[in-house]
Amino acid sequence: MGEQKTVTLQIERQDDPNSPSYVEEFTLPYRPNMNIISALMEIRRNPVTTKGEKTAPVAWDMNCLEEVCGACSMVINGKPRQSCTALIDQLEQPIRLEPMRTFPVVRDLQVDRSRMFDSLKKVKAWIPIDGTYDLGPGPRMPEKKRQWAYELSKCMTCGVCLEACPNVNSKSDFIGPAPLSQVRLFNSHPTGEMNKEERLQEIMGDGGLANCGNSQNCVQSCPKGIPLTTSIAALNREATFQAFKDFFGSDH
Repeated sequence: MGEQKTVTLQIERQDDPNSPSYVEEFTLPYRPNMNIISALMEIRRNPVTTKGEKTAPVAWDMNCLEEVCGACSMVINGKPRQSCTALIDQLEQPIRLEPMRTFPVVRDLQVDRSRMFDSLKKVKAWIPIDGTYDLGPGPRMPEKKRQWAYELSKCMTCGVCLEACPNVNSKSDFIGPAPLSQVRLFNSHPTGEMNKEERLQEIMGDGGLANCGNSQNCVQSCPKGIPLTTSIAALNREATFQAFKDFFGSDH
């Protein structure tokens, strides 16, 4: 019998937010159709390094395991992506796993994505229909508009586009591509349009559209193929109209 095939993972670890990072290597028996999550689960069952040293289980986030929740984002061989759809057979070994740098590290590969969720609150990325009373049927959306709006609604707040964007970092207030795209989504909704001006005013200020460097990294890295740069271009046009309204006044 031939020698059993193995998988080697080099994982950047960090014990807590204030600890220095370090790298540990793990070697696992290969199985067909393995993904990064299944490899991490193997390490969790038996957390022993390649050197044979017992260590603490690796911490990471996951939930749906089918690229819907966005929780399992990490940097795999230098590229931010979802670890549930990263197949071992398609990755060059040794496979290097690192936490996303845009967000504060909680522990190991687990990060705090509050920055992104705070940005969504800032731009009011929701449809305001609060109330226990019967609002009746909402206005219908034209089918052509609904089709492209559905593409924007696929965003799972995974944070990959923010990680790939060179303008989103600890020294910048830029909210990033995902929240901007959500502004376009909710401004296009017949009910959400009621808060359109408010959202535009928010992204016309610090950390908004002016901070985008148009590097195109976001649209190339998005796991769902969302046309993020198209949304940003459309918002730039809307923001220009809004600036004219603010300056000259509006009939409405």
